[in-house]
Amino acid sequence: MTDLTNATADTTASPAFDAILPAQSAAIYREFLSGRVIVREVWDPNRSQLVANPHYQLLYNHLSHFRTFYEHLGSELVFHESGAFFYLRDPGDDESEEHDEHAFRVQVVLLLLGRYFARSGRDLDYLARPDAGLDENDLAALAADDEYNDMLRAARFEKGWSEALDYLARRHLLFRSGAGRCFLSSAGQSFLMALVREYEAREG
Repeated sequence: MTDLTNATADTTASPAFDAILPAQSAAIYREFLSGRVIVREVWDPNRSQLVANPHYQLLYNHLSHFRTFYEHLGSELVFHESGAFFYLRDPGDDESEEHDEHAFRVQVVLLLLGRYFARSGRDLDYLARPDAGLDENDLAALAADDEYNDMLRAARFEKGWSEALDYLARRHLLFRSGAGRCFLSSAGQSFLMALVREYEAREG
């Protein structure tokens, strides 16, 4: 695994197209098209641990190349340094009803998870730890909460928590680490904390 802790992203060099395999670029583009963020580490169920994501490493090491590439496609490649993830933003997203709906649904699920976790007396940081996160008892408690279920239905999660968590997992905002266990990815945690700060600013 490559240690990127002290690395500095390449924001100047623009490598030739032949320095990056077309299959690699295509795989990354498919990730973005599916609505995923690309995080630094992904969950490996076979090893039961987080492992380095080669797609993240390729984007990180050739950042200016990919920024220019996606700019030519009419999109913006956004690097979220503190959350250690990339996502693709369409300049027209801010005015898109579809984008607003996806953002709303993600926010509802993250806020409910954060509220439940905080009310249980646990630090929100543990929600993003593979050795902590949510277990079977937590998921059962969430499923039994009528208020939370009503809010999920308002966000069009008719099948409840299984559908809501799958929605986050498909976008790499959450990882399932076993039967009845899951935790937020670095991206999911970053989005949650941004929502918490926004809420606290409004309340303050």
